[in-house]
Amino acid sequence: MALVNVEARASELLEAQAHIWNQTFNFINSASLKCAIQLGIPDIIHNHGQPMTLSKLLAALPINPTKASCIYRLMRILVHSDFFVQQKVHENEQEVEYSLTPASRLLLKDNPLSASPFLLAMLDPILVTPWHFVSTWFQNDDPTPFHTATGKTLWDQAGHEPILNDFFNEGMASDARLVANVLTTECKEVFEGLNTLVDVGGGTGTMAKVIAEAFPQLKCTVFDLPHVVSNLQGSNNLNFLGGDMFEAIPHADAILLKWILHDWSDEDSVKLLKRCKEAISSKDKGGKLIIIDMMIENKKDDKSIETQLFFDMLVMILLPGRERTEEEWKKLFLDAGFSDYKITPILGLRSLIEVYP
Repeated sequence: MALVNVEARASELLEAQAHIWNQTFNFINSASLKCAIQLGIPDIIHNHGQPMTLSKLLAALPINPTKASCIYRLMRILVHSDFFVQQKVHENEQEVEYSLTPASRLLLKDNPLSASPFLLAMLDPILVTPWHFVSTWFQNDDPTPFHTATGKTLWDQAGHEPILNDFFNEGMASDARLVANVLTTECKEVFEGLNTLVDVGGGTGTMAKVIAEAFPQLKCTVFDLPHVVSNLQGSNNLNFLGGDMFEAIPHADAILLKWILHDWSDEDSVKLLKRCKEAISSKDKGGKLIIIDMMIENKKDDKSIETQLFFDMLVMILLPGRERTEEEWKKLFLDAGFSDYKITPILGLRSLIEVYP
């Protein structure tokens, strides 16, 4: 009996150690993927036009020849994390070849919906460094760990550092292209009956441009800070307007908030929602607020929930924001004076939320 207990205790200790090690080195997955993108591996395999052998991949890569033996090890972990498929060329040979998966196809440079800019932005040292200051932040009165690390808010830092501003905007734009594509093809009814729409915090207008092209009868306005939109050119049914969304928002049938509210505290979110309510038409005239954001646990599988919790931590570290459950969203809407809402979990980890005055 004692021997069984000792063995069980040893097994439990070893499993606990393995779990700690796995979490300790979790960053290696993202660091390896970043390396593959920077080396151009997905594009090299894609441009090859068929599964690519390791020897041909090595010949095409811009690496020092002394590092060639390490590429197999890089590819092995990326195969394990489902970014590439590995198979033997012939059953009796040692040579292997690689092909892409849906995930690595979404990282191709020429893919208009490429997620590479977002990944590279999030893994830039400027945005990774604040994670080393989280425990310090918990003991001070700074608004975010980003502020603890840099002495500035993310928005102030972006305003003074063009490199951060550029890669952050490109990361957001790449995501907007993907979401807008899904929204305008799978959720057309959202825009039915609307004549005017204001994309609040719409940045350089990536999202609004796709919507304006898909619905020519809809007059779209991108509303963002003056320095963001000052040099941007509109089109027939798209224009840009500068201002402060916490002060006043241009009137429209519908207001669009894509990935905006999760950046802000509940207090600031209610203030912004009130400005939105003031700006939209009444419900009987089709007025509504369109939100694209996460609702925690809109997906029930463990991997999706974990990713949503990652995002909740991300906006806590970089911004004074949070991801929200349905009950937390409902409270914001009611506190801002809205009467009803509808949540449609059609955008993967995020949801389409329609809110009515």
